Amino acid sequence: MNQPAPLVTSALDEETARAEVYGLLAALFYAPPSASLVGNLRVAVTEAPAAGALLEASWGELVGAARRLSDEEIAGEYETLFGGIGKPEVYLFGSHYLSGFLNEKPLAALRTDLDVLGLGRDEAMSETEDHIAYLFEVMRYLIAGDDVEVANLTRQREFFARHLQPWASILCDAVSAHPKADFYRCVAGFTHTFLAVETQGFDMLA
Repeated sequence: MNQPAPLVTSALDEETARAEVYGLLAALFYAPPSASLVGNLRVAVTEAPAAGALLEASWGELVGAARRLSDEEIAGEYETLFGGIGKPEVYLFGSHYLSGFLNEKPLAALRTDLDVLGLGRDEAMSETEDHIAYLFEVMRYLIAGDDVEVANLTRQREFFARHLQPWASILCDAVSAHPKADFYRCVAGFTHTFLAVETQGFDMLA
C-alpha cells in the first residue's frame, strides 16, 4: 500500500485534498502508523484539511490525540484493537459488517467491481480487499488517478455507495465505542465526519 503524501494543506485544491485524506486514513487503518506519519500529525495545523468546516472539530481532536500520546502508545492501541492472534477486538473488513462472516459474498462482489476497474490485489498485501484501508486506497486512486475512464466522479460515487457507505460508519461507531480506544476513537470520529461529507457531496451529484 502506498504511503500518503505529507498532510494536506489549505493551499491544495479540493480534489487533491480529498485524495490525501483517503490516503491518510488508509495508512492509519492499515497498520500502526509510522513515527514520521504521527510526527506529521503532531505538527499539523488544526484547521480543516479539506474544504468544509464540518471537518475542523474532529480533525483538531485527531491532531490533539497525536500530540498527547506517544508513538508506542498509539502503536500499542492499534495492536489491541485490530491486531493479535485470532479474533480482533474490532474487525476492519467489510464482509464482517455486511454478512457477519469474513470472505463472504460482499468480498466476491467487491472483487468483481475491482476487476472492472482494472485493479488487482497487491500480492504484498496480506489482507483481503475488503479491508477498510484497501477501500480507502481505491477511493484515493479513483480521485487522483490519471486514467479518466476510471478516475472520475461517477466511478467514485458508484464505488463509495456499493463498498463503503453501507458499513464504514458502523466500523467507526464500533471503534469509537470501544473502551480501549483513545487515538483511534479520534481517527474514527474524523473518518465518520469525512465520510458524511463525502456522502453529502455524492448525493448532490445524483
